[in-house]
Amino acid sequence: MSELASEPSTRRTPEPLRGPAFGSYAPDEVAWLLTDLSDVALEAPTEEREEAVQNGGAHYAESLPQEYQPDDAYLALYRDALAASAPRLAQAVGTVAEQVLAERGHDVVLVSLARAGTPVGVLLRRWAARRHGLDLPHYGVSIVRGRGIDRLALRHLAERHDPATVVFVDGWTGKGAIARELAAALDGTPFDPDLAVLADPGRCVRTFGTRDDWLIASACLNSTVSGLVSRTVLNDRLIGPDRYHGAKFYAELAGSDVSGAFLDTVTAGFDAVRDTTAPVDRTPDFAGWAAVDRIVDDYGIGDANLVKPGVGETTRVLLRRVPWRVLVRAGAPAADLAHIRLLAERRGVPVEEVEGLPYSCVGLIHPRFTRGATGADGLAAAR
Repeated sequence: MSELASEPSTRRTPEPLRGPAFGSYAPDEVAWLLTDLSDVALEAPTEEREEAVQNGGAHYAESLPQEYQPDDAYLALYRDALAASAPRLAQAVGTVAEQVLAERGHDVVLVSLARAGTPVGVLLRRWAARRHGLDLPHYGVSIVRGRGIDRLALRHLAERHDPATVVFVDGWTGKGAIARELAAALDGTPFDPDLAVLADPGRCVRTFGTRDDWLIASACLNSTVSGLVSRTVLNDRLIGPDRYHGAKFYAELAGSDVSGAFLDTVTAGFDAVRDTTAPVDRTPDFAGWAAVDRIVDDYGIGDANLVKPGVGETTRVLLRRVPWRVLVRAGAPAADLAHIRLLAERRGVPVEEVEGLPYSCVGLIHPRFTRGATGADGLAAAR
């Protein structure tokens, strides 16, 4: 069928993981093409972990950051953000779903990029069921910057589905690094690299709900809004050629899990969505990447991978990395940035208002000689 079929294998690909044995999503909502590493100690304090990346040449995907557990004040901000944005989220889900179904057919297979893409994949599946009576397969797979997509997961998909029906799904774009990583990883395979996202502020994909940079509430939290599943892990000590990339199931956080409530809140808004017309101009121009290059020059950072544009990526910087400062577009909607300002205040990170910023906000990882710098290959940035 493709080069995937000719790759060496000693046995059939492993069966997917499903809830409730792995993750808190219902078993029909997503099949995780992952290896369960729940019993492996992989977490480290943020600074310690990033120092290992910086000084030891470790890859960021070889370990996990400690899961940020929000307090009541932050959770209140999350709930307010979800209540305010749910109608817009429902609109974006409908817009993307109708594009996918119109252009790729009603037999599509949804494949979300774990973990930020997985709630979106579940929502697209729910839209297809409610509006069209479809029961779409949905898988979660791992993609790692500098290492590509999980090849064993691709082989599993190719063994069971026509690759032409596979649609890759994520939550949002930043500057377009993952869109480029996906395209490079799928080059030479029968899979279509077009990435479907709810928000495309980086202007780097053609299937999207909006190109505005706004808060997708699931970006505010980590595993507790993503089925209690960790970021994906690719560590050669743990993952051999016949194992998918790994992840952990944080079953002990079940008391804080809002994954189902997030999905149900957005799904409740589906019936109110009337217009799912696709945007007229859907051509990617990677304008976001050009803006990042300007920021690199203006702030003397030296590495575009230390610039994380957009509300979702800025949130990740504040939750999981060593932030240097946050740039906020003057006049950006306050509701989209309330959690950003709170996290920045708590971590002592300065917030700088910038006129004409093409994103609502941009997170800057501390450049060079710090524990937070990683380069294009996921390793330490050049000093």
